Amino acid sequence: MPIDESAEHKLKPVKVFGIGFHKTGTKSLARALERLGYRVTGPNFTLESRLGPDLLDRCLAITSDYDAFQDNPWAVLYKEMDRHFPGSKFILTVRDPQDWLRSATAYFGTKSNGMRRYIYGRGNPCHNAGRYLRRYLQHYEEVMRYFARRPDDLLVFDLIKHPEWKPLCEFLGCDVPDAPFPSANKGRYHKAARALGPIPLNRAAFQRVWYTVSFRWLT
Repeated sequence: MPIDESAEHKLKPVKVFGIGFHKTGTKSLARALERLGYRVTGPNFTLESRLGPDLLDRCLAITSDYDAFQDNPWAVLYKEMDRHFPGSKFILTVRDPQDWLRSATAYFGTKSNGMRRYIYGRGNPCHNAGRYLRRYLQHYEEVMRYFARRPDDLLVFDLIKHPEWKPLCEFLGCDVPDAPFPSANKGRYHKAARALGPIPLNRAAFQRVWYTVSFRWLT
């Protein structure tokens, strides 16, 4: 969906951080935020072969130019962003773990980059499915625990299953646009992901952990 060119792209007083991992609808979230008039950036610094301890400083250096941030590396810097920008809003996009793993495997394949090594310790999900899923689940548990006493600051958003404006707009205090919710990346990678079928894992308990988290936080 094209960006609403009539929107006034003025810096918002409250910053918004999309802190869901890649392949959880991050591009759709970016388009939705743009449609609501936010200046959006992300992912950032993903093409670099190696990331160092200056990553936070580099991220902070560009925050004055935007009012919404999503995908990597913002997902793993949410605590730092919260400290630097009190009063910000955080959106945790979620997805069924097997669907996420299939999508990530189909999309990234055997290609590696510094950002994924920084997050998972391995540059691609092939032959690293257990490591990737463990980090994925760990991230969501940590985020939800961090915001447990601040429900007004966090939106848990499954826009894969429920791509709707209402929860997002209510959370941000925006009017609901007279347009369909944007949907990105529904192309050949989705077909490839479906073709993979279930990905075998060394620890089937990961799935049970996810459903425990889902029952506690998403219902």
